[in-house]
Parts: sequence; structure tokens; C-alpha cells
Amino acid sequence: MDNRVDQGGWSRRRFVGAMAGTAAVVTVPAPAAPPPDPAPVPHRRKAEPGPRPLYLGTYTSVEGGGKGVTVAQYDPVTGAVTDAQPLAEIPDPSYVTVHPDGHTLYAVDEREDGAVTAVRPADGQVLGSRSTGGSGPCHLSVHPGGRWLLSANYGSGSVAVHPLDASGAPGERTALVTHSSPAPGPGQQGPHAHQFITSPDGGHVLSVDLGTDTVYTYRLDTEHGTLTEVSQAHTRPGAGPRHLTFHPNGRYAYLANEVDDTVAVCAYDPATGRLTIGEPQSSGATGDATNYPAQFVVTPGGDFAFLANRGDNSIARYAVEEDGARLRLLDTVPVDGDFPRQLALAPDGRLLFTANQRSGTVSVFHVDTGTGALSRAGEPFASPVSVCAVPL
Repeated sequence: MDNRVDQGGWSRRRFVGAMAGTAAVVTVPAPAAPPPDPAPVPHRRKAEPGPRPLYLGTYTSVEGGGKGVTVAQYDPVTGAVTDAQPLAEIPDPSYVTVHPDGHTLYAVDEREDGAVTAVRPADGQVLGSRSTGGSGPCHLSVHPGGRWLLSANYGSGSVAVHPLDASGAPGERTALVTHSSPAPGPGQQGPHAHQFITSPDGGHVLSVDLGTDTVYTYRLDTEHGTLTEVSQAHTRPGAGPRHLTFHPNGRYAYLANEVDDTVAVCAYDPATGRLTIGEPQSSGATGDATNYPAQFVVTPGGDFAFLANRGDNSIARYAVEEDGARLRLLDTVPVDGDFPRQLALAPDGRLLFTANQRSGTVSVFHVDTGTGALSRAGEPFASPVSVCAVPL
């Protein structure tokens, strides 16, 4: 969602976006008992020499929008983005992701009758499309095992699970859960599931719901694709949580609260799936414009975190301290674009991409791996109504 007050429809996410130092730190306690054998840090593929693909998602049903999913090329050394070409004419693919094996791309179809679509990047062939059972799906991810596709329906406040066959195509939905409790937060008329991801240990899946001010933890049955709720974590009323990003050690995560313009450090217990949300702290926004934090990313080594600020049109840079338990705001950097809705790091962590919705651009920054400092890698790349950029 891109507005502080719910206006009663998932479509507000699209059209509101198309219109027009050192700070306090917060530490949260560590989980009581980490598992005896912590999950390993997820592998990060190093950038290969030569151009790499950059997949771009957009809105197709707004004025000046794109034509579906496109693929550009980026230079992993210079950061230069070139040669964008159509890949698949999917309606309103506002979020895209790639299967762990790299052979299949998935996109939400953010419409009233929501769907998820699978595409083969090698030739753009659509492998299949399935209903999510809800309206306005805005996020999807692939379970690390590669057999299950998770999606979040913003409009109807529900999460869905689809099986994936050997080709990567989605099958009929195996689970659909609507967030019926607790009641919607201040200014909200219902639940709004904004994200659905797997914890780093692989044992649980978590959904962030802006409408109910809640992060839900489920256990996914990896044989049957069903969901069982195991816990809820609540923000303060009216925070409007949007996106959760884990630290590589799997014991902490960082939550972007869209509605009250704050962020929070969260402790995570892999054994139980329980998330503990810390006190709200600054998003770093300092301008006069109303600001909506969008998404965190964390560097592969876990030393720095970056936050996209829509409205302030900046990237907040944080030092990650105490093994992930504390964020210390360092500074903010202008994105040289308007409304940075999504952030992504290149696989080696040396480039940072922002998809700037209102300016229709993608900005690229070099990341200093020692200090976390950001420096712009040339002029922003033009891409109509860019809302998602995924570098491989």
C-alpha cells in the first residue's frame, strides 16, 4: 500500500504510487535458545564476468506503464544497465522472483482476479498461470526446496501456496489462508498481506500483513503444501508493516513499517518460529514529503542494511551491530529518482538497484563492502513504471 489511510481497495497500491548522521539505535534481546546447529549462511553466487540479466517488473494497466516483464543487461563491474527487451506480456507483474535453480521466473498478476505466472527466461515461454484465490497479489517467493511457490494477496489479505512441477510450472493451489485475526488496525478496512517468505532455517514461512499490523508465522507441510499457523507478532497499532528482511545469521530480521514511517529490529527463534518485534526507530527520512518505508536489504556479510524510502526518495544506510541485534542509522543517500519502491543487491553484494515507480527509472549504486558507502553508478536507467528489479 502507498497511502497512510486504507481507501478500501487493493488498486490503491498502484495508483497512489503513480500520482504525482547518527540517530538513536534500538537493540532487541536475542532469542532464548538458538538451535544447536545453526543454519548455514545462504550461499551467494559471485558475479560472473560479462553482462548479467536484470529482470524488471512494472504495472501495465496505468498510463505510461510497461508491457509486462522485461529483461535488461547490467555490467557487474560498472553497474551500467543496457538493452532492455520484452520477456513476457504478463498483466501487472508488480513483483518478480526467480527459482533457486535459475531456470524459471515467477511474476504476480496484480489484478482483482489475482494470479501467479511462470516464465522460462531462456526463451520467454509462459509455462503456466494459476489463480491465487485472492485479489491484488503483490509478492511471491519460492521455498528454498524449489517445490512450493508462496504468494501474498494484498487486496483480500490472504496467502497462498502452489506446488511446482519439474519444469517449474505451478500446479493447483494447495493452501489459502485469510488473515481474519486480529482486527484491522487504525485506518484499515481489512487485512492486507504484503509479503510471504521462508525463514533462513527453512522451517517456517512468514507473512507480513499491513492491514492487521501483524507478522504471521506458519509451518509449511513440505509434502502436502498445507499451512499451520504457529505464532503471531504484533507491531504497535497503525504501524502498517510491509516487508521483513532477515540477517544472514537467521536470528534477527528488520521490518519496514510503511504507515507510521518507522523500522524495527526483530528477534527470531528458529526452533519455534516466533518473531519478537523491537521498538520502532527512525527510517532516516528528513524531508517535508510524507514518507513510506518500502523494503530492507542486508549485505551478504551482514554488516550493513539499506532501506528504500518512498517520499523522501532516499536510501537509508544502517550499520548492523551486535551480531544483528542492533541497527545504527548512518546516513541517507538520494536515489536520483522518484518513489523507490523496491531494492535489490547483486549476488556479490557490490551493486544496489532501486526501482523508482513514479520516475520510471532504475538507479544503480556501487556498494563499498568495507564501509557500506553508496556511490552512484551512472545515470538512472529508463524503465516505465518500474516497481521491481531483480539482478542475477
